[in-house]
Amino acid sequence: MATIRLFLLAMLMTLVTQVTSLTAGKYNLTLSPGDAAPAWNNLLAVDGKKYSLSDFESSKAIVVVFTCNSCPYAVDVEDRLLAFHQQYGKQGVALVAINVNNVEADLMPAMKEKAKEKAFQFPYLFDETQKIAKDYGAKRTPEFFVLDQDRKIVYMGALDDSPEGKNVSKRYVEAAVDRTLAGEKIEVAETIPVGCAVRFERTRRTRRVRN
Repeated sequence: MATIRLFLLAMLMTLVTQVTSLTAGKYNLTLSPGDAAPAWNNLLAVDGKKYSLSDFESSKAIVVVFTCNSCPYAVDVEDRLLAFHQQYGKQGVALVAINVNNVEADLMPAMKEKAKEKAFQFPYLFDETQKIAKDYGAKRTPEFFVLDQDRKIVYMGALDDSPEGKNVSKRYVEAAVDRTLAGEKIEVAETIPVGCAVRFERTRRTRRVRN
């Protein structure tokens, strides 16, 4: 009986592994390139408005970045985010930043200060439930997802090949956006995201949302 149970357990684990490999990416345990992008609804932004994925319906492509204030890696991409928005916003590409960390340095008051300090011209959203990060399988800040016009994920991972922004030789997000706008196949659809771990809470607690 014990032998049979071990055999059945081994078969079950094999099946789970096979199913996971079919539904998840190489580095993302939840999504893979080609999957429909999970939607978010009514997330509060630093400008006081609430945004949903559907609000960007007219955008030719969307770049979603999970980021925060407190991570040094996230800070290192801020100027590159500004440059990206300046270049691609004119081409109909939306950049949306989402923060899910429920720590003092990353709550809405600090987000507003950061957005003002850096003059963010793109939406900077907060999801205290952390659900949207889990839906995307995001584990790092920053971590990027490029969505095409059909809102399918065509790229996910790092912004480029230089976390600190020095000696950048491969601009993964820009290449994915360029090819998406041109209607061409993405050459590199997934890379390893480099950054701080998203601070997921083990248990959901009632928190105050301070504006």
